[in-house]
Amino acid sequence: MSVPASAEKYLEVQRSEEFAQLRHRLRRYIFPTTVAFIVWYALYVLLSAYARDFMAVKLIGNVNVALVFGLLQFVSTFLIAWHYSRYAAKELDPLADDLHATLENGAVETAATTTDGGKA
Repeated sequence: MSVPASAEKYLEVQRSEEFAQLRHRLRRYIFPTTVAFIVWYALYVLLSAYARDFMAVKLIGNVNVALVFGLLQFVSTFLIAWHYSRYAAKELDPLADDLHATLENGAVETAATTTDGGKA
């Protein structure tokens, strides 16, 4: 079964070292950030369920620890989104733009390409 020429270009990009680098940089950011946020959220839920006395401590007026933790969930979400947009602009977008330009212009050098220019 033959692959259409346009699909073959995308497969070449997928096999390229540049695409592997792009995936590596994305995963290096996404996985630790996701784990950190899930732990942070789970801490909030667990404290709300099992440390009611601690969460009920009033800090200022009727503002208690639970309310502050809840608001910090929103703050951390926005901070992660802001930081990711900066990271993507600096680390991911240039690689993605290069891959896109390479795809539009033609040949992609893949990791499976041999020194004589033939496919392995």
